[in-house]
Amino acid sequence: MDELIKSVSGIRGIYGKGINPVIVGQIASHFGIFQKSRLLLHADHKLPHTLDNNPLKRIHILVGRDSRTTGDALAHAVISGLLGVGVNVIWLGIVATPTLLYNVKEMKAAGGICLTASHNPAEWNALKLVDKNGMFFFPEVMHDFLHVLPNKICYSAWDEMGEKTDDTQAITRHIQKILALPYLAPSKIQEGRYKVVLDSVNGAGGLISPILLKALGCEVVELNSEPTGFFAHNPEPLAKNLAHICQAVKDHQADIGFATDPDVDRLAIINEKGEYIGEEYSLLLAEKFILTHNKGDIVTNLSSSMATEDLAREFGVQVFRTAVGEINVGKKMIEIGSPIGGEGNGGIICSDVQYTRDAITGMALILGLMAQTKKQISELSEGIPKYFFAKAKILATSAPLDLFMYQAEKIYQGVKIDKTDGIKIILDKAWIHIRKSGTEPIIRVYVEAETQEKADNICTETIKKISKSK
Repeated sequence: MDELIKSVSGIRGIYGKGINPVIVGQIASHFGIFQKSRLLLHADHKLPHTLDNNPLKRIHILVGRDSRTTGDALAHAVISGLLGVGVNVIWLGIVATPTLLYNVKEMKAAGGICLTASHNPAEWNALKLVDKNGMFFFPEVMHDFLHVLPNKICYSAWDEMGEKTDDTQAITRHIQKILALPYLAPSKIQEGRYKVVLDSVNGAGGLISPILLKALGCEVVELNSEPTGFFAHNPEPLAKNLAHICQAVKDHQADIGFATDPDVDRLAIINEKGEYIGEEYSLLLAEKFILTHNKGDIVTNLSSSMATEDLAREFGVQVFRTAVGEINVGKKMIEIGSPIGGEGNGGIICSDVQYTRDAITGMALILGLMAQTKKQISELSEGIPKYFFAKAKILATSAPLDLFMYQAEKIYQGVKIDKTDGIKIILDKAWIHIRKSGTEPIIRVYVEAETQEKADNICTETIKKISKSK
């Protein structure tokens, strides 16, 4: 398992190198025993000294996957691994990650496993481990779980096997929850008769996003809706990967374009002019809509735009920033009772649906804002203060994070610094965030500033200075 990347974002690798059916089957078996021990044998939910695969205790685990070509092989291995340790499996098939997460809590399951590498290229896959609260493992729980992986697996006897059942209603339940949001007012959205271009990149989104949009009265122009796993373009919903949908919005004279990643937890928006407005605005616009109806403090991560602070001042609320990773944001939202939060990569978390990133809910919220204000998406985005990002990646193998952080701290002595996650240097109307990625073997360098030139210059100079100091 040495080539696997293990973090709060899951256990992932390139198929055939870091990840394969044997490995994921073993991880699934450990997960089943781990959840049995935590959730059934110990009322305090703390990890016991010994993990006991008690055959008398039967739990249910939900399993689903995105559309990757390796998903079917890995799903069979995961299911076998769980059945083999006496765990009942509820198979959801190809579903959006937020759909599986929502259904874990809704169905009162003991947990879930999502097979998805999210925005990573098609050769990657991963296991994302879900707790019974419908959220990914908290960091401290993930830490405990990773420590049990070397243990010997205690398989169940032949007459103690788990049972597998199929569930075809997961998508319906998720959509119904979104449509029931008290402030969404689906009838107002339906009156708008919005034309929407949708790019699901041949991921799981093609099975749920069109259904929701049509339920909201939208005319939907679908691009790449078939969940083949052969992604039509680089699956990360960034401007450089979305030229086709930008053109399609113009060609079809659409009101808006939505693009998602393969597991549908990140949302990018194209305005009616065919312009990519950036993933940051997905969260910012959702914040504006929610705070109009449900005022409360906002939670976002350290790498998200400082425009959130501008919105917070507008509504008289505070912003709480966490380490990168949706579980860190969701956990803090629960702690302070936040109605809205997320990450600037297009990850919207609406607490009235669930405490996880959910692009399907995000689409509904953005359309709700358009219907409520009767404004075009370009006008709405232009009403939010604009800042500019510069982003760079450095191979982690050639650049140890601790050394980069040390050098950055020396270079920016006397400046406000946050070490919650890597190192964040806070300047006047600008910031620099240097951290190790939880999904790729790289170090990320993010900069935000008032102009693109300033952001680019700060990013270039920072990397140059800390690299020379190695």
